[in-house]
Amino acid sequence: MRIDKLAPALAALAVLALPLAAFAEEGASFPPAGNDIRNRASLQRGARNFMNYCSGCHSAKFVRYNRVATDLGIPDAELKANLMFTSEKSYETIKIAMPAEDAKKWFGTSPPDLSLIARARGSDYLYAFLRSFYADASKPTGVNNTVLAGTAMPHILADLQGVQSAVFKTEPGEGGAAKSEFEKFELAQPGTLSPEKYDDFVRDTVNFLQYIGEPIEVERRDLGVWVMLFLLVFTAFSYLLYKEYWRDVH
Repeated sequence: MRIDKLAPALAALAVLALPLAAFAEEGASFPPAGNDIRNRASLQRGARNFMNYCSGCHSAKFVRYNRVATDLGIPDAELKANLMFTSEKSYETIKIAMPAEDAKKWFGTSPPDLSLIARARGSDYLYAFLRSFYADASKPTGVNNTVLAGTAMPHILADLQGVQSAVFKTEPGEGGAAKSEFEKFELAQPGTLSPEKYDDFVRDTVNFLQYIGEPIEVERRDLGVWVMLFLLVFTAFSYLLYKEYWRDVH
C-alpha cells in the first residue's frame, strides 16, 4: 500500500482509539474487582445476592430465569423457590414489581435496569461503587458515595457492610479556594460481615452482573482462542503455498 493511502487509514485508527484510551484512563483509579465469570459457585452466590438485595428495585429485563438456571446449574425447583419473586414462569425475564411512578416519587428517579450495567460501566466500577457508600446526613437517603457523588440509591447493603464515615482532606485549589479530596473510609458501625467477607459478597454480585451482561462471554472467549489458532495455522500454510507458487518466478 502506498504511503499517501496508508496515512488516512492510520489517522482514522488513531481517532477511533481516543475514546478507548479515555475510558481506560477514567477507570484506572478503580481497584480491580478480581471476579471470575468461569467460577460457577461465585455466579450462583451472585444470583442469590442480586435476587435478594437488588431485584426489588432493579430489573434485568434482557435476561430470562431459565437461561440463568441452565448456565449456572440451578435446579428448576430451587430456582422457583429461592430466586423467582415477581414471576411464575421460568421463561419470563427478570422484572420488578415496583411501579416506575412510585420509584420516581421515592428516589427522584427510576432505578435503572441492570442487564447491561457491567458492560456499560465495567466490573471494576461496580465493585468500587458498592464499597464506597458513606454516611451523609445532608442527603435524603442519609448516605453518599465517593464513586458516584449525589447518588439517589440508598445503601441497601448497610446491614452487611456497616456504616462508613468518609475522611476528606482540604487542600488549597486554584485561586486560593479550598478543595476537598477523599482520603479514606473509617468504619463507624460494623455490619454483619467482616470487611473481607463483604468484599467477597460484592465480588460475587459483580460477577453475576458481568455474566448477565453477556451470558456467552466464556464461550466467545474460548471460541476466539480456537479461531486465532486456526488463523495462525492457515496463515502459515498460505505463506508456504505462496513461496512454492512463486519460487520459480523470482
